[in-house]
Amino acid sequence: MSRKTNETRDRILNAAWKLLTADQGRDVRMNDIAKAAGISRPAIYLHFPSRAELLTATTRYLDEVKNVDAMLVQSRNATMGFERLETFIESWGNYIPEIYGVARALIAMKDNDEAARLAWADRMEAVRHGCQAAVKALKNDGVLSDKHSAKEATDILLSLLSVQTWEQLTRECGWSQHRYVNRMKELAKKMLTTG
Repeated sequence: MSRKTNETRDRILNAAWKLLTADQGRDVRMNDIAKAAGISRPAIYLHFPSRAELLTATTRYLDEVKNVDAMLVQSRNATMGFERLETFIESWGNYIPEIYGVARALIAMKDNDEAARLAWADRMEAVRHGCQAAVKALKNDGVLSDKHSAKEATDILLSLLSVQTWEQLTRECGWSQHRYVNRMKELAKKMLTTG
């Protein structure tokens, strides 16, 4: 891609990011994004053939800008199951506030908007992958509780670490970010491991 093409693409993604965060669930249309990016609506389609692709690209762009890969290095390099679990919870738990505006918008839109549903499903698949890796590490160490299959344990961890759970505990119940992360570590260990 040319430099100009990349700049235009970044303007579109930044505009989508800002609108999703600001509107928190209102339908963000391609026209709105084009206007905010300072381009025509047809020009958006040169970069993103569909709204679903644009919303998915926006969430991935957010990961790139926030450097989520660097945030997950410690978790990915963990050699023991407990370390993998704790560092994943810490990384993801502390990332939620960074992406909360976009996440909340997609959650609010996904029941009535196929593009938003696909974008949210794409992001949750990435989180599920992190949960699966943590559960697999626990299983490899022989500390995964026999009360759950690996799939069930992954489902439990994914639910425990959902944006909605974070929102309830920090926004509604007034927990600090530090308390949230520490309690999720404790709960995950109690629910998923032996001893």
